[in-house]
Amino acid sequence: MIIAVIDGMGGGIGAQVVSALREELPTYIEIYALGTNSIATSAMMKAHANKGATGENAIIVSSKKANIIVAPISIVMPNSMMGEVTTSISEAVCDSEAYKILLPIMPENFQVVGIEGKPLSLLIKDSIKIIKKEFNIK
Repeated sequence: MIIAVIDGMGGGIGAQVVSALREELPTYIEIYALGTNSIATSAMMKAHANKGATGENAIIVSSKKANIIVAPISIVMPNSMMGEVTTSISEAVCDSEAYKILLPIMPENFQVVGIEGKPLSLLIKDSIKIIKKEFNIK
């Protein structure tokens, strides 16, 4: 099983996700660190992802291989993350057959109605619960 964690800018969100996944899930699950830039990839690799790759093409190719994609919701918004998310990245994530877990971390000028404002640590815990339930992982 492959979980692709996608993040950009400084990679802080992705690094926290990778760290929590590594701590909570069995070691046979591969975690791919997919950064929109090298700083994000590096941060996720330091959190112990199995493999890392950077840029649009890496995200497009790896999204096809992944069973699960975990990313901020802005990954499906072209030109978000200060322009790091391209239309091709958004399309690749949306078109992927992977189960998608999108963290409701929004750009400043967006508001999603009906979503409670949980701290990132709780969003990550919720994500892990979903992964364990949906993929029957103990």
